[in-house]
Amino acid sequence: MRRDRLLVLVLIAATGICLYLCYLIASPFLSALAWALALAIITHPLHRWIGRRIHHPNIAAALSVLLIAIVILGPVVFVTHNLVQQATASAEQIKAASAEGLLILIAERNPRVAPALAWLETNVNVTGQIERASDGIVSFMTGSIWAVGELLITLFLLFFLLRDRDRGLAALRSVVPLSEPEADKIFRRVADTIHATVFGTLLVAAVQGALGGLMFWWLGLPAPLLWGVIMGLLAIVPVLGAFVIWVPAALFLGLQGDWGKALILTVWGTVVIGLIDNLLYPILVGKKLRLHTVLVFIAIVGGLALFGGSGLILGPVVLAITDALIEIWRRRTSAGGAATPAA
Repeated sequence: MRRDRLLVLVLIAATGICLYLCYLIASPFLSALAWALALAIITHPLHRWIGRRIHHPNIAAALSVLLIAIVILGPVVFVTHNLVQQATASAEQIKAASAEGLLILIAERNPRVAPALAWLETNVNVTGQIERASDGIVSFMTGSIWAVGELLITLFLLFFLLRDRDRGLAALRSVVPLSEPEADKIFRRVADTIHATVFGTLLVAAVQGALGGLMFWWLGLPAPLLWGVIMGLLAIVPVLGAFVIWVPAALFLGLQGDWGKALILTVWGTVVIGLIDNLLYPILVGKKLRLHTVLVFIAIVGGLALFGGSGLILGPVVLAITDALIEIWRRRTSAGGAATPAA
């Protein structure tokens, strides 16, 4: 091996090691980076409108971040404060309640289900399951409080993504081994995917959770805000959904003898919560990218498993970039050269 080739291999190895170390350094901020990127893409029209009127980049970016913070932080602080209260109260009520006494009460009101309840009490540790569920609620709220801190970091990063957007895109174009039209295609696919994920998945799920929480509140069920948030989180995953919460709640109301409330909750969950996706998605997303349900499921669940909370954004983005790169390779190989020859 000649000396120049050895030096090239050493340079490649050193570059790979440094890139890996940079990833390890940035990994604690991966979630904040992903959400800052999503917010920068979603709110770019707002920042562009502000930038046309305020020609100082720092002031324009700071004003954009301030407006975004007002829109986001206000609801987040309100929801988090009430979630902590409801989650703490619910956990205490669950631990204080007697599961056996609740099953006996249901059996007295519904003699037909008494054998099934007796089998459940004999074969399933209901009390232990309830205590674990209450501990899970408290853990969920602890994570929500930490998410508020990540939100502040996200807003900090968002300022620089808005201010230096053009410079950052130019830097990416200079290092990616793609022609300008191909790079534009990748950037456009990423923007469309984030737009479809935020508006078509996250916002629709938030609406479904809000509708479920409002119905829980109207029916007098406990902790409506807490269960609304959980329904919204479950609605993000295509295979699951808000029905995982409202169906057992309707069954519980029926077993208690409140068949009117159970029927109202069932109709509301099936017609309103279940079908709102078909109404809102075309309005919010329009002709933007819409991935297949199976691909969305793999991207979201796999992204959550690999990246944590940021996988909601990074999972679909990685899938979209991969799909775009495969399409570029297909066009190059079918044409016998680059998709667009260099000038």
